[in-house]
Amino acid sequence: MARRHDLVGLTVLALLTVRSAHPYELHRFIVDTHKDYITGLPRSLYHAVERLARDELITPAKTGREGRRPERTVYEITEEGRAELATRLRQLLEKPDPDRRAFVAAVSLIGCLPSADAQRALRGRAAAIEGTLAGMDAHLRAMAESGLPAILMLEVEYEKALYAAELDWIRGALDRLGEGELDRLQKEGLDSAEI
Repeated sequence: MARRHDLVGLTVLALLTVRSAHPYELHRFIVDTHKDYITGLPRSLYHAVERLARDELITPAKTGREGRRPERTVYEITEEGRAELATRLRQLLEKPDPDRRAFVAAVSLIGCLPSADAQRALRGRAAAIEGTLAGMDAHLRAMAESGLPAILMLEVEYEKALYAAELDWIRGALDRLGEGELDRLQKEGLDSAEI
């Protein structure tokens, strides 16, 4: 059974949209680009590749050997894999989750979605966070009116500050996406990407 968000599998799918690669190349790219939300490398990467191949989200493209190196299988993403990647990314972008690494991963891979899909998902997340913030404000007011010392509500204030900062960042990202700035950067990045 895969982990709840399977961030390693998600990243493998995303990287294989750039070009076919073998697991060692994927590992190097993950390390070199500081995808720090991924833990347990390289074992978790090889397990993810096996799972994705078993589920037919990726498929072996070729197997070969260079010099005295061990034989390596190069994988490519399938159409089902592309659809699964888009679905997972949209969900991670849209729905706030206590595990903030999931959102960091989704933001890291947001370029795999069409800009309109990314914007729609981020607007959904912004609306959910606005609702959460309104609920927190009401809770803080009620606790203050009850005479509860403010020191006992510091964790709610902290969470509220995190959500407010995230909402501010999302609004800025939506502005940049709307202006096409990130589309230009994405095209330039993909044109020069080396896995």
